[in-house]
Amino acid sequence: MKVGGASGPRPAAAYGETLRWLFDTQLFGIKLGLESIERLLRELNLPARDQRIIHVAGTNGKGSVCAMIDSICRASGYRSGLFTSPHLVTYRERIQVNGRMISQSQVAGGLTTIRELVRDWEPHPTFFEITTALALQHFKEEQCDVIVLETGMGGRLDATNAIMPVVSAITPIDYDHQKWLGNSLAEIAAEKAGIIKAGVPVVSAEQPPEAEAILRAKAAGCGAPLNFVTSRYDAASISLSGAHQKQNAAVAVAAIEAAQLELQDGTIAQGLEDVRWPARFQRWDDRIVIDGGHNPAGARVLAQTWREAFNDEPAVVILAVLQDKDARGIIRALSAVARDFVLPVARSERAIPPTELVTIAQAAAPNVPVTILPSFTAALAQARSTGRPILITGSLHFAGEALAALNGDPDDVEDCLQ
Repeated sequence: MKVGGASGPRPAAAYGETLRWLFDTQLFGIKLGLESIERLLRELNLPARDQRIIHVAGTNGKGSVCAMIDSICRASGYRSGLFTSPHLVTYRERIQVNGRMISQSQVAGGLTTIRELVRDWEPHPTFFEITTALALQHFKEEQCDVIVLETGMGGRLDATNAIMPVVSAITPIDYDHQKWLGNSLAEIAAEKAGIIKAGVPVVSAEQPPEAEAILRAKAAGCGAPLNFVTSRYDAASISLSGAHQKQNAAVAVAAIEAAQLELQDGTIAQGLEDVRWPARFQRWDDRIVIDGGHNPAGARVLAQTWREAFNDEPAVVILAVLQDKDARGIIRALSAVARDFVLPVARSERAIPPTELVTIAQAAAPNVPVTILPSFTAALAQARSTGRPILITGSLHFAGEALAALNGDPDDVEDCLQ
């Protein structure tokens, strides 16, 4: 099917129509397993040969590590494909080549091909499986030299694990997605360790002892060389804020070295100075920060980064948290830097209603005042009226809503559940 042109729909219309079909596949839910994605990749003859893939898993920091690897590779002249999730404002953010998002017409064309292919499949591929295939198809067409793949959730049964990388990287492991990954760090680490493959080098951030033991055992069983990166990268400045980003940078550089990519002189420094990764302690202006922290570990790091940036000046925290997250743990961590919590009604149907979140906040941080407001716009106006610095956080979905509103188009967010 030809997309666009005299006999086809306009590109924007085709994009919207195919994206609606894709979002409707969320009705199939989350199905962990590799059978459908392996079939899909086999039918599409993906990925392309000779593309070097770096696969990244972990609980926190994996998106930042992916962005750093991508930026360093581009600085050194590689044609780099970057696959991340979720998106903040537009679905196209998930699939980028050399820092440029996939176009609307390319999304429409790729999804049309996949839709025809899987029309009668049982089971039907999920949203994330289709998106993974779309990304690898785009990277094949764009003849990428290096592909950086971020896992969606877990690792062992994640759709991205159907590929063979040249290196596997694992960022700090902590509690998140317990419904799917397990209720102990050992169980969660076992799922993350699922990306380790026979003979493929593994680079890991420093881990809690129980997670480290799981990674060591899995790597030994696979005959995979394992390198724990315990030092920070201090050889160059990093455009992303926070001491933790120096740890992420060290993992990114170690992953590139393990992949045996040839780098030009100075390109590591250039890549780290140029890297951009929205909603990760993003300074909108000198008084507003947007961060997608959505679990207690991320919130603790966020609070520490806030202290470093604002010299312990407390924040008005505009907060929205999804229903499957540990809201109590997030609020407890943020209370260390919060002067007030402002709880707006968020766009996402998955968000905890403010009338419920207020009860959690009052129990987790009884000394921090809480206000409920009907929208993000109202919450921002209230926060600005205090004259205090503002922290917008609790969910990447909410960060996307905030970015769209601050950019002047609050309806610009392309919502999805993944």
